Amino acid sequence: MRLAAALLLVLLTATAHAAPGDLILRDGAVYTLNDKQPRASAVVIRAGHIAYVGDESGLKPYLEGARVVDLHGAMVLPGFHDAHIHPLSGGMRMLQCDLSGAKSLQELEARVKAEASATHAWVFCNGVPDALGKGLDRATLDAWVTDRPTFIRTTDGFTAWANSKALASGGLDPKGAGILKGDDTTRVRSKVPPPSPADYREALKRVSALANSLGITSVFDAAATPDMVQAYHAADLAGELTLRVTATQPVDPAQGPGQVDALLKQRERMRGKRFRAEAAKLFLDGELSEHTASMLVAYADAPDERGPTIPQDLLDAIVQRLDAAGFLIHMHAMGDAAVRAGLDAIEHAMQKDGAADRRDQIAHLGVVDPADLPRFGKLGVTGNFTSLWFQPGDEPFLPAQQALGPERAKWMYPMGSVRAAGGRVTLGSDWPQETLSPLDGIQYAVTRQPLDGGQPAPQPEQRIGVAQAIAAYTRDAAWAVREDAVDGTIEAGKAADLVVLDQDLFKVDVMSIHKTRVLLTLLEGDPLYVAPGFTWPR
Repeated sequence: MRLAAALLLVLLTATAHAAPGDLILRDGAVYTLNDKQPRASAVVIRAGHIAYVGDESGLKPYLEGARVVDLHGAMVLPGFHDAHIHPLSGGMRMLQCDLSGAKSLQELEARVKAEASATHAWVFCNGVPDALGKGLDRATLDAWVTDRPTFIRTTDGFTAWANSKALASGGLDPKGAGILKGDDTTRVRSKVPPPSPADYREALKRVSALANSLGITSVFDAAATPDMVQAYHAADLAGELTLRVTATQPVDPAQGPGQVDALLKQRERMRGKRFRAEAAKLFLDGELSEHTASMLVAYADAPDERGPTIPQDLLDAIVQRLDAAGFLIHMHAMGDAAVRAGLDAIEHAMQKDGAADRRDQIAHLGVVDPADLPRFGKLGVTGNFTSLWFQPGDEPFLPAQQALGPERAKWMYPMGSVRAAGGRVTLGSDWPQETLSPLDGIQYAVTRQPLDGGQPAPQPEQRIGVAQAIAAYTRDAAWAVREDAVDGTIEAGKAADLVVLDQDLFKVDVMSIHKTRVLLTLLEGDPLYVAPGFTWPR
């Protein structure tokens, strides 16, 4: 890939004169993420790639016959990468019954009944507001829908409610309370009829359009099912993808390292222009707030509970096999014991396999033992964070604090410490959580406060700077999925995957970063999103 990029750079710059279709962005605040040339004011795009980055004085050879966009000082960044997202899960929710924003149980009832009247199958809705969940149970849903299974859940999916027919379908007591968590949620959810390939394709179109409008050009699907992988591949073959997609394939610890051969074959079959299935996902534990995260020491509010674990020798064997096959290894680890187990497994693979181009990530890092922080830099492991979760008052944050106790809670989501220890940091939304916007995510990472600044930051020492947060959404996220030869920085020879913003993130108050508007999103020079009022040359 690097050789191809170098050859392309030679072709693009061999003759510095305008070519038909050249596009020039001028008078911009171009922040390149390229340490050799951090700032520029102009970019020339030719045949979908960047042909020139520099100041206005270098534009003269390119001007004749080119289309010129005067940015009037607007900021230009590499296209945003969402480093941990569930695009098709969220896209399907865009097609399904949405309960978010309901203000009362009466409004919730009306929306559920409307969905029941529009479908002949299961009633399946997402987005129950947390404040309304307290008034729900099986009897309530039975009264709302009597003739078919009904299953509704919160946006994060951690809590759900089911009527009698849905409980029975999941093998649960049909006269139970109907309030579901953990495995019970999974049992009932598994009985909901799966989407069709056409459903997935439509969901992908919708979520791609939304992502593009927010400046996103590349995503890392952190939990793609086989059906989702097929949907991505089909869309890529049809030329429909307006995002670069790297997807994980699920790894079941119970199947041991032998399953990697099948994952490898799938990886090779699915490699296309904008889609790759070359990552592997392991869940090492669950959630802090549910006491299912794996802990080194028992929970403060549950002295007999430390959460589930995967036998270390089994995890070592699986990770070593994935490592030998060159997979991008992506681990969900919320508890400090899970984080340590993941680091141990990666270190074991390094000792067995020797030097290699590793881009391993451990995601979420709900709490990390301080003794393990230096290992991120030493082992070259990237910490993948969801900065939305850092803010006080967020629903999972408070119960997680209580579960950990005050001393361990100091090490929740230690993004600043991972960076200080020499580890890379990437940022993702984990959408369909609350927000998909990278600008929201950058502000959360910089402030660790609600967007309105209404509460002080917990662990303010774990905040990172604006430049670091931008890098986590661009250059470093591109590196983590082996796209760094293609995009992630603005430099000659790379794809023209760019986003234009209406204000310079380095010049505005950090509490106003989320108010920044995306004016233009380009993928290989093609305008995927043009904001109303922004002048685009035809």
